[in-house]
Amino acid sequence: MSQKDYDMIPRWYVVHTYSGYENKVKTDLEKTIKNRELEDFFFEIIVPMEEQIEIKDGQKKTNLKKVFPGYVLIKMIVTEESWYIVRNTRGVTGFVGSGTDPIPLSDEEIRKMGFEDVPVKVDYEVDDNVKISGGPLDGYTGIVKELKKDKNKVIVLVSMFGRETPVELEFSQVQKLD
Repeated sequence: MSQKDYDMIPRWYVVHTYSGYENKVKTDLEKTIKNRELEDFFFEIIVPMEEQIEIKDGQKKTNLKKVFPGYVLIKMIVTEESWYIVRNTRGVTGFVGSGTDPIPLSDEEIRKMGFEDVPVKVDYEVDDNVKISGGPLDGYTGIVKELKKDKNKVIVLVSMFGRETPVELEFSQVQKLD
C-alpha cells in the first residue's frame, strides 16, 4: 500500500484487541500519537461503554460495561504510518475487515451504534414526488411534506381511500421520482 492509495478523510475503523486490553490500547495509542506528533491523523479513540444498573442486597449500583469487549473504535486517517502504529500497539491483534486493508465503518453502521451523528443525505426535498419502497405502503407514491432530519424521518402525503394522508417514514424508504 502506498500513500497515494489513501484518501485523507478521517473514517471510523474497528480494531480488535486482546480481551481486557481495550483501555490499555487506547492509552498506549494516545501516548504514541502524542510522542510522534501524529494528532493530525487521529481524531478519536473510543472504548464504547454503557451504564448498567445492578441491584445487589437492596443497593442500587451503577457500573460501566464495555459494549463491544475486545474492540476499540478509532476515527483516523489511514496512512502507511498511522496504520503501522495502530497495528503494532501492544494488545492489538489487527483491524476488523477483509484481508490486510482496514475497512472503515459505513455511515449506517455508525448511526446504528449511535456514537456519532452522521447526517443522512437525501436527494429529495419538500414538494418532491416520491415513491415508497418497503413496508405496508410499498409501491405507493406521494409528495414530501416535511423532512425531520434530526430523526431521519420524512412525512409524505399519500393518497389513500380518496384523501391525502400524512405518513411518517424512514429516509431510506423513500425514493425521488424523476
